[in-house]
Amino acid sequence: MAEIHDYGAEPYVVDVEELTLSNDLFRQTAWTGSNLQMTVMAIQPGGDVGLEKHDDHDQFLRIEQGSAKVVMGPSKDNLNFEAEARDDFAIFVPAGVWHNIVNESDEVLKLYSIYAPAEHPKGTVHKTQAESEAAEAEAHGA
Repeated sequence: MAEIHDYGAEPYVVDVEELTLSNDLFRQTAWTGSNLQMTVMAIQPGGDVGLEKHDDHDQFLRIEQGSAKVVMGPSKDNLNFEAEARDDFAIFVPAGVWHNIVNESDEVLKLYSIYAPAEHPKGTVHKTQAESEAAEAEAHGA
């Protein structure tokens, strides 16, 4: 695996497909600036990104490997939008919308995400989804 670390807010040029495919951890920040952040993710078969919403920013995701079910909606209990996505598909998540991406394939789902503004602290590394959920709970005082 290629070493990935957060290069923000320095100038950065990267082959984003190669970077995404080289990542084997649940989530890593690759660049965090003042107004934008890019993370790379690896979701195991049967796993998911985690049901969430971002009240103050939009999100862009692109799948580089695998296939997934994308769900979105106005509340946790009303995910009334569903779509299938696979390699080279982009996903646009509006601010304030609950969403999840579920890996329904037999291979690791590899994707990158762009948040504007940043969602995670600079240098964030979550080796697993459980580690990610624990960090979120700690950040929100749960």
